[in-house]
Amino acid sequence: MSERATLRGSRLGGTSFEDENGIEFAPRQNVTYDCLNGHEFEIPMSSEAEVPFTWECPRCGADSRQRDGSEPEAKLEKPARTHWDMLLERRSITELEDILSERLELLRGGEIGPAHLHRRGRSGSKSKKSA
Repeated sequence: MSERATLRGSRLGGTSFEDENGIEFAPRQNVTYDCLNGHEFEIPMSSEAEVPFTWECPRCGADSRQRDGSEPEAKLEKPARTHWDMLLERRSITELEDILSERLELLRGGEIGPAHLHRRGRSGSKSKKSA
């Protein structure tokens, strides 16, 4: 019974009771950053990790730059294609104007569109109730 008592948690958050003897940690490097507001700090990172050029300052939250690193080259990004751009790849402006005029004629003639717009025999009042 006394063995079970020692295995219970000792405090909130839990503590590991394993010993660090014989454990080989991954190789690390300290990367120094300089804040735009004059702060300086180091971040330990893995030797194999790709080190970011910018890091948020833990004191003021401003962007900090790596002291010994070189600024990465800006990547050329393609502008986002909108629906209009994709439509213009398939049709010319004159074709679009022709299609629009055809559709407007059909809509005005009652051949296409919502049914409530094409009720026959509409009178001046919106609706008549029968008694």
